[in-house]
Amino acid sequence: MDPSTNPHPRFGWIGLGSMGQAMALNLQAHLSHINAPSLKFYNRTAARGLPVHEIGGVQYTNIPDLIVNTEICFIAVTDDTAVRSIIDTITTVDPEHLRQKLIVDTTTVHPDTSAWAKQRLGEHGAIYLASPVFGATPTAQEGKLLFVVAGADEAVQRVEPYIVGIMGRKMMRLGEDVTRSTLLKCTGNFLIGGMMELVAEAQVLAEKSGLGSDVLEGLLEEQYGPLLASMSKRMTGGFYLPERGQRPWSDVNLAIKDVSLGVSCAEGAGTDLPVARVVLDHLRAARGYGEENGRALDSSSMYGVLRERAGLAFESERVKQRDAGGK
Repeated sequence: MDPSTNPHPRFGWIGLGSMGQAMALNLQAHLSHINAPSLKFYNRTAARGLPVHEIGGVQYTNIPDLIVNTEICFIAVTDDTAVRSIIDTITTVDPEHLRQKLIVDTTTVHPDTSAWAKQRLGEHGAIYLASPVFGATPTAQEGKLLFVVAGADEAVQRVEPYIVGIMGRKMMRLGEDVTRSTLLKCTGNFLIGGMMELVAEAQVLAEKSGLGSDVLEGLLEEQYGPLLASMSKRMTGGFYLPERGQRPWSDVNLAIKDVSLGVSCAEGAGTDLPVARVVLDHLRAARGYGEENGRALDSSSMYGVLRERAGLAFESERVKQRDAGGK
């Protein structure tokens, strides 16, 4: 179909880490299905774009050219520094080509960064939506993320049909103040880190006491719901310490960044998150283990640290068997 007559907007994507790639693949599959223009994408490491290219995506070698040729562009990168760098690059585009462009940022950042991005883009005629997501890589692959969106209502309406049922199961709308969505995300990540810590501690207790991990996991499923049960399975299934060469569901470094953002938000509000400090201590210790052993670690890897501090090996029997070539 001629792009000039296609009723669908032209989409762009910046950032193809584990989460970004999964979301971009789902979006491109949908665009292809509805005969919309192909997703245009940019990633610093070009090879990460190959899976998107293989299903019809169009790779760009720089951000300004991508922005010129899109109406709506998603950002999915690691942290505030990366977002600020990308926004600064976007604003180098001729204002004539930036007017009414919609930038949708799914990155977990500090609320101050969201406010800055909205103002910076607004000065150049572009629109910013803060849209962090809840869910790990498998959830992104299934298209069942929870999008937490804030920004201009008309802009949210433009993008919602391409999110719900495609990349996400639901969109929570938090009004026009973009700082509210990232504040909720930082608060939610603190909750996730705290719950992960509780499950890890309980699983170590179950193993040391002889109660058994499977018994505890059964209780979590029957009494506390799928979220805690899925956290438990990340630990007992060995996903807290991925196989060599495999990416974690959610990298420990991102978990440290995310929980630290929660602490910073709490300090700004005049309160404290003591549990977050415990979580950070264990996650940093896990990161040290990974650096010493050349291993990538998941955000659930405080489980390994707690195992060691209880006199168990960092690597569970399940991990040892898997890495030795067992089932």
